[in-house]
Amino acid sequence: MEEKKETFTYTYSAEEQEEIKKIRDKYAPPTKGETPLERLRRLDRNAARGATVVSMLVGVVSALLLGVGMCCTMLSGWESYFVLGVVVGVVGIVGAIAAYPIYTRMVKRKRAKLAPEIMRLSGELMK
Repeated sequence: MEEKKETFTYTYSAEEQEEIKKIRDKYAPPTKGETPLERLRRLDRNAARGATVVSMLVGVVSALLLGVGMCCTMLSGWESYFVLGVVVGVVGIVGAIAAYPIYTRMVKRKRAKLAPEIMRLSGELMK
C-alpha cells in the first residue's frame, strides 16, 4: 500500500489580515469608554477641525465677493456699479488673503488650549 503524504501550506497576506480585522471590528461589541490613545487621537484631530471650517467659509465667501465685484466692473450696462464692484472685489481679495492667517491663529489657540491634556495623555502612554 502506498503512503499518502499530506502537507499543509499557508501563505500570509498582510492585506487580507487587515481586511479581516476591519470587518471583525465592525461586528465586535463596543468597548466601554475610550482608551487614552483613542482620546489622544481624537483631541489631535479636533485641534484643527473648527479652524478648517471657519477658514474655508471665509475663503468661499471671499471668492464669491470677488466674483460679484468682477461682474459689477466688467458687465456692459452696469457702468454705474463700477466703483461698487471695485470695493466689493477688494473686500473679496482681502478676505481670501485673510483666510490662511485666520486658520493658523485659530489652530494655535486651540492647540495651546489642548496642550496640557495632550501632554498628560502622551506622558501616560509613554511610561
